[in-house]
Order: sequence, then C-alpha cells, then structure tokens
Amino acid sequence: MTTTDVELVRRAKAGELPAFEELVSQYERRVYSLAYRMLANQHDAEDVTQQAFISALEHLPDFREESSFYTWLMRIASHAALKIIRKRQGLPTEPLDLPHPEFIATWKESPARLAQQHETGKLIEEALAELDEKHRLVFLLRDVEGLSVKETAEATGLTEANVKVRLLRARLQLRERLTRVFGDEAKRIAPHRHES
Repeated sequence: MTTTDVELVRRAKAGELPAFEELVSQYERRVYSLAYRMLANQHDAEDVTQQAFISALEHLPDFREESSFYTWLMRIASHAALKIIRKRQGLPTEPLDLPHPEFIATWKESPARLAQQHETGKLIEEALAELDEKHRLVFLLRDVEGLSVKETAEATGLTEANVKVRLLRARLQLRERLTRVFGDEAKRIAPHRHES
C-alpha cells in the first residue's frame, strides 16, 4: 500500500524530513510544469518551484489539512508565480463580457486524432501562453492538473463562481485560437450578431 499524502504530511509535521522529501519528489514536476506554463521562463519556473516547497516546509505547522496537500501547495506556487508576473508588468484589468468567437467552423479532424500529433501540443502551448495569466492559471489547475472547481478556488483564493467564469473564458479563447488553426474554412459559420 502506498503512503498517502495525509500520512506523509503528519510525519513531516512531526519532524521527519524524508517524509517531506517524498512529497517534494511526488509533486515537484507538476509544480514546475504549472510555473513554467504561467511564466514561460525556465529560470523563473525553477525559482517558483523551489520557493513553493521552501514556503510549504516553513508553513507546514500552519497547514490545517482542510484541503489536500496538493491543493495547498498549488496555491503557494500560484501566488509565487503571480508575484513574478506582477513584478514584470502588473496585472491587466479583466473584461466583464465573454469573448465572442469570430471564427466558427467544424474541425477538419477529430480532436482525439489531433491530440496525438506532436505539433498539436506545441500549438496548444502557444495558445495557452496567449491567455491572460488569471485565465491561464485557472485553466491549468482545473483542466490540466484535474483539480475540482472547489479545489481550484481554494488554490487561487477565488470564489467558485469566479473560477467558473475564468475557466469558461479560457476555454472559449483557446477554442477560438485553435479553431483558427484546425477549422475547416469550407465549413466556416458566420458569427451571430445580436441586434442592438
């Protein structure tokens, strides 16, 4: 039977450093992946990863175990990444309305087939990089890392409603960006315009 996070956290709280090191080895790659996708810079992603685990170790006695260790750790990493982004440029304001797709078309190939192609992965990474960091973070935590809406809210400090709105915006923006590449121009649908 594998040791659970709860057991590892309790042993680490009791002073067993090897238990914390096991948590690091279990989640280091996922924290780095999130940080890299947020920051698009290897050095910054490494710094965020290291800082997240140092901060987790320092604050482990304060961890009340109301959420999973992974959710708590991702919250620490998210805040560290957002701090770097703020230093770089400051966060842009968020529009209140949802984006309206300008390019709608049936895809030439099935998404399952496209996902198998290496080039698709690169295009998805580029599309992710174009998302506003607030939307990208929610998309990565929810759709890539597989956290629930509740866990994503806990990790980001947002309400569940805000998580859902940001996730919808991210998905719509990604879909439009990827449809421009994979859409079949012959089957393009003109966007619906509302009457004013």
